[in-house]
Order: sequence, then structure tokens, then C-alpha cells
Amino acid sequence: MTTLVVVKKDGVAALATDTLTKWGSIKESAKYVVNHSKILTVGDSLVAVTGYSTFLHILRDYFSHAEVSPDLSRVESIFSTWQTLHAALKDQYYLQAGEDKDDDLESSQIDVLIANPSGIFGVAEHRSVQEFARFYAYGSGAELALGALYALYDTPLGAREIARKAIEAAAEFDDRTGLPVEVKTLHLLS
Repeated sequence: MTTLVVVKKDGVAALATDTLTKWGSIKESAKYVVNHSKILTVGDSLVAVTGYSTFLHILRDYFSHAEVSPDLSRVESIFSTWQTLHAALKDQYYLQAGEDKDDDLESSQIDVLIANPSGIFGVAEHRSVQEFARFYAYGSGAELALGALYALYDTPLGAREIARKAIEAAAEFDDRTGLPVEVKTLHLLS
């Protein structure tokens, strides 16, 4: 698994992730894996991915072959993009969509956080999209990271340092989150 956080503060958005990959009980840290980044660039957006590491490859491939760069600047356009992506996940990338029969919708089996000049957003596995006012976290260490984000947000720290420290807190206590932290930032529109 992984831990992702996104923070918006003082005109800056920060997206941070851990860099650990796990296969069962095997941990593959950034020390051993060169392509350990969980953040990709899609147009003017930064996108971080939870779930199997294959999903990052799928998203990179899917968005690199898009005829038009997707609009990830609003909840509605993100939802529309993810609806189209979900169909491609099943048809082109062989997503096993079968799951609990109590679920009303098929899962895309990934959660993503998005930062771009328009704001910070999250897309959950059933394609619900939220825009966040301050911060959010997804992944195995999300509860720990959310606590750190809450505790640090109203301090003098900037978005980058708050995001970094939230991932560090998750890595300290969650065995599926590992250092080093990767952080990327961008400036928000007024």
C-alpha cells in the first residue's frame, strides 16, 4: 500500500507520497527500486496513486495516449475523466471489476489525490470526486497522516513541510508506508 497527502496553504499546493512498494511481506524501498515515484504529471496537474504499483503504469500509459489532455481542474470534469478511464481500465488494462455484491458500483480499485493550479482533489475507488479546502490523505497510513495534517496546518509551516511531516508520521507507525518522502509543489491560481 502507500500513503498520499495533499495540502493547500498560502497559495501553494503540495502533494506528497511515501516511496515504499510492498509485495506481501516483502518491502521494496527506494534504496532498491529506481522507479519508486508515485506521482505523475498530467497536463498541469500532479496525480498521486494508491493501490498496486501497476496502476501508476496504467495511468501514465492511459494519459500519455490521450488525444486531448484531460481537464482535472473541476469536480465535474474529473468525474467525467474517471468514468472514461474506468471503461478503459476494464477494456484495455484488464481490471478485475468483480467485487462484493453489496456494492452498488464497480470499483476502479485505486484512490488518487490531485493537485493543480485550480485546487486539490481526491478520487476514491468508486469514482466519487471531492475538492478539499485545506488537506487530505489516502492510503494505508491515511488516518495517521490526517492527524498530523490537522495538528500542523495552523502552524507557521508551509504546505510542503506540512505534507512532508504527515508522510513521515505515517511512516513512523504504519508498516505499509516507507521513507523517503517525495514532495512536489505548485502555485495555485488566486
